[in-house]
Amino acid sequence: MKIFLLFFLAVCGVNCAAKPPVDTVVSITNTTIFTSTGSLFGSLSVPIAEGKVPIVLIIAGSGPTDRNGNSGRALNTNCYKILADSLLKYGIASLRYDKRGAAESAASVIDPVSFRFINYVNDAVDAIKLLKADNRFSQIVVIGHSEGSLVGMIAAKMASADKYVSIAGAGFPIQDVLRKQFMAQPEAYQAMLLTRLDTLVAGKLLTNVPAELNAIFNPMLQPYLMNWFTYIPATEIAKLNIPVLILNGTTDIQVGVEQANNLHKACKQSKLVIVNGMNHLLKEAPLDRQKNLATYTNAPNAPIKTELVQAIKNFVKATKK
Repeated sequence: MKIFLLFFLAVCGVNCAAKPPVDTVVSITNTTIFTSTGSLFGSLSVPIAEGKVPIVLIIAGSGPTDRNGNSGRALNTNCYKILADSLLKYGIASLRYDKRGAAESAASVIDPVSFRFINYVNDAVDAIKLLKADNRFSQIVVIGHSEGSLVGMIAAKMASADKYVSIAGAGFPIQDVLRKQFMAQPEAYQAMLLTRLDTLVAGKLLTNVPAELNAIFNPMLQPYLMNWFTYIPATEIAKLNIPVLILNGTTDIQVGVEQANNLHKACKQSKLVIVNGMNHLLKEAPLDRQKNLATYTNAPNAPIKTELVQAIKNFVKATKK
């Protein structure tokens, strides 16, 4: 059985036109984020300027994703690097890091049996604390992409960030997103998938998982999913009392616009921007599934959408009310 689920391809690592500037004067250094469970490594890009500058913390989506937005052969996009480089020309610094278990942060991997969703949140909190201790920065803006959206909104609250940006983040509980994906599978497998999902949501571990479902309900992944289920995006974003920007693309085949609408509805002070023609990896793409998916691996040098960069730049630069 071959079940094609974009979400699980990302989780299991199988998570026109803003070109990166070439003439921006910056200081780019390798940075270490020290945590209680190992060190994470990233790139800190700071424009050369007089006085303090704002900085964005870019939190990656699901899977073993590196600081640039790549994950082996499954993802080859450079979307985070292009975003960081694009913001530099507006005097906005950035920190992006290899996720725990990915690229240079590979050695920080935690035993899958004990790994939980909250570990990613704690990593982001430690990154925010690192930036707060650096007197070069005037404000800290957390940007969370895809799975990183939920990570980012929780971390922004815990570590008292100044502003928060969600890009292509789920607006409904992940168990509801999965249930919708499972309902789109062949009828013969729907009951198998939904019954097991309901068991995990009820807080019970699965045993005797069929081989064809192991990629989804792997025993080592189950505790992680169960921990993830406890965090409801609309509930978490409603806790924020800082400026919030919510972004989504009209050709995102993983996270639809309705997800962004639900986040916006839950957060009264948020601003919603829908980018026409932008897919899940922030690039120009049609709704055609195969052409859209081609940008996941075949267009690492393609620019990200100008409208996305402009919206983030305007949000970061705006004076807090």
